[in-house]
Amino acid sequence: MRVSREQVLENKRTILAAASRLFREHGFESVTVTDVMKSAGLTHGGFYGYFKSKDDLIAQALADVMGRSEAPPGDLGALAEQYLSADHRDNCAAGCPVAALASEIVRQPGGARAEMTAGLERQIERLSRVAPGPDAVSKRRAAVGSWAAMVGALILARMSNDSELSDEILSETRAWLAAQAQMGPGHEA
Repeated sequence: MRVSREQVLENKRTILAAASRLFREHGFESVTVTDVMKSAGLTHGGFYGYFKSKDDLIAQALADVMGRSEAPPGDLGALAEQYLSADHRDNCAAGCPVAALASEIVRQPGGARAEMTAGLERQIERLSRVAPGPDAVSKRRAAVGSWAAMVGALILARMSNDSELSDEILSETRAWLAAQAQMGPGHEA
């Protein structure tokens, strides 16, 4: 049976969404092609009609999730409130791919790492548009520092098996970021 071009595109989007969710939840190595295709509701045999290899799937899934364009947040504080929330911490599968996969990406082939790097650069540029500061250099510094603090805090909060410590990491990082924004450029702690 022949599948229409539209159905092929829809199937590929479904596969990429399933792969992205599974990779963020379980990591690259723990997820098999069979797992992805089953989650997408398709047969394993059809995989190679869409992708050259699992490495190709990883790179394309990262490009898809990292490439979703979002308008810049109203401000970094609003982003920090959402990003450093218990809901985001507790939902790796639908959460930030950087926090979920950064430690694994260094062991991936160049395509996957290039996609993650491109997504990182887009995020820094996006945050630079709303970061505090009198000039582009100060805004970029605030964007890089804020993003690094948010991602690091989310990773640490997810890592901890102590719920009070995990909550504290999230709330104290939100408070620290708010204080940084109030102090303005040149007063970094």
